[in-house]
Amino acid sequence: MSSEKFDSQKAPEPVGAYPHARKVGNLLFLSGVGPRERGTKVIPGVELDENGEILSYDIEKQCHSVFNNVRAIVEDSGSSWDKIVDVTVFLTNMKADFKTYNRIYAEYFADNQPCRTTVEIKSLPTPIGIELKVIATI
Repeated sequence: MSSEKFDSQKAPEPVGAYPHARKVGNLLFLSGVGPRERGTKVIPGVELDENGEILSYDIEKQCHSVFNNVRAIVEDSGSSWDKIVDVTVFLTNMKADFKTYNRIYAEYFADNQPCRTTVEIKSLPTPIGIELKVIATI
């Protein structure tokens, strides 16, 4: 089965050798998407020290940013928000951030409720608190 790669001009550039998304059949698989802003290393709600270590972060700002980045990739790839069928969420601090993330998630997915898995991990490749892995239909 053939596949096609997609890269959004609205979402932040990947931090490695991978596309934003890949279409296989009528499914769209997104690579992990974080809250960074395109063209910069700015992470909404994150304050770093001179060594790049996190001084403080606002998970609410990160959630809104990551959901907007996912939407940009999904739409630029020919799908839409309502066609998201599965979401895997990676949080670096489940105890502190889950309640806020869960509330914001419910706002974004009020009409379309995809399957969801949320896991806590020790860290992500950049100083972020949340990353999403998404599957949608096209």
